[in-house]
Amino acid sequence: MRIVNRQAWHNYHILESLEAGIQLYGFEVKSIRAGRIDLSQASVRILNNQVYLINANIPRYQNYSGQGYEPTRSRRLLLHKTQIQSLIGKLSAKNMMLLPVAMYDKNNLIKIQLGLGKSKKEFDKRKALKEKDHQRRIEQELRGKE
Repeated sequence: MRIVNRQAWHNYHILESLEAGIQLYGFEVKSIRAGRIDLSQASVRILNNQVYLINANIPRYQNYSGQGYEPTRSRRLLLHKTQIQSLIGKLSAKNMMLLPVAMYDKNNLIKIQLGLGKSKKEFDKRKALKEKDHQRRIEQELRGKE
């Protein structure tokens, strides 16, 4: 199970990445394992030396009957203090943004891959789409010849 945030790869140059744990409720874990999560609008913020995943939409698990669940609540990410201090330094030094790039299951734990990214310009996005389209055409021609 791996959920990728394609929006982050499209809108940002991901320069560096790291892995973090995430603090979740049990029914949220079941919902994530079922593949029901949307990271496209999510962002990561550092508040009071804690790292939070903000605006990630995890819909309620079908068999959960509890009331008052907010699917886009802020969730704490689990990182070491040295990692957090390093991120604070990197984010303040340059015009960078911390983004959730992917979420996956590792050793029966839910992990999130964070990316340190710089915003792409519009012409960079067009260039990336052209290259992707060109690569797809080459692969189609190679498949047709075999």
